[in-house]
Amino acid sequence: MERVAVFVDAGYLFAQGAIEMFGKKLQRGEMVLDHSAVAAKLKEFAETQSHLRLLRIYWYDGTSRGPTPQHIALAELPDIKVRLGFVNTVGQQKGVDSLIVTDMITLARNGAIAECVLLSGDEDVRVGVQLAQEYGVRVHLLGVKPARGSQSLFLRQEADATYEWTRSDLESFLNHSPSEVPEPPSVERPRDSRKSIDSADPVEKIAKDVAATVPFTEVAALVENIRETNMRPEEIDRRLLVKSGQALGKFLDPSEKRKVRNAFLDALVARLKETTDKTR
Repeated sequence: MERVAVFVDAGYLFAQGAIEMFGKKLQRGEMVLDHSAVAAKLKEFAETQSHLRLLRIYWYDGTSRGPTPQHIALAELPDIKVRLGFVNTVGQQKGVDSLIVTDMITLARNGAIAECVLLSGDEDVRVGVQLAQEYGVRVHLLGVKPARGSQSLFLRQEADATYEWTRSDLESFLNHSPSEVPEPPSVERPRDSRKSIDSADPVEKIAKDVAATVPFTEVAALVENIRETNMRPEEIDRRLLVKSGQALGKFLDPSEKRKVRNAFLDALVARLKETTDKTR
């Protein structure tokens, strides 16, 4: 059965989406993604343009410290496969283009797709378009307004068809996030390093503050992931431990780290429970 696949360069989507919607580039943490809405939007677009059933959506992104809550939430959704490259020390995304090209060629060569939608602007993926077309795959290139200014000219020329999403398309799944909870002030390390985490009120507040920075749409998937793997996204875990250590003025021992992490999980669960109680 002939299918259509979707290949999304998340870096391009967020960067150009921010400019189109808010008039400037924003940090990833300043934006909120409605995971179910973007998946539904991409599926509808792909099936409408190709008149084929969706195979799956491939979501490509860079990361410097492992999967984020957003990646975890997306990976939990049906029909989405999250594929991660990396972000180097100067914030440049690496490895994503090669993942896109490899998947496009592999699916085309194996006859798994007859058409595909590519949401990207980088000329480096043009070779994937060319080779997929040699296997008979039609490529629909989707851009964010102004697509002619945000996408490689040669990539646009290579595609079988080009399309452009505007603000009205993006606002169904992309929004500006509220300001992050301010960090507590650093505390100088006291001479007595035996202070216990149990006697430190700021630690529980830190766990709640960090939990509050996780977009609510990502909380349930993150809770499930922590419960199943006992692991937290590295960026969040680092923030928890650093802030707690600063508040206590000491390096945390293993039992203290465990208590901080448990407090963070409890805070996430409390957010879920509070919302559930409100909807009853």
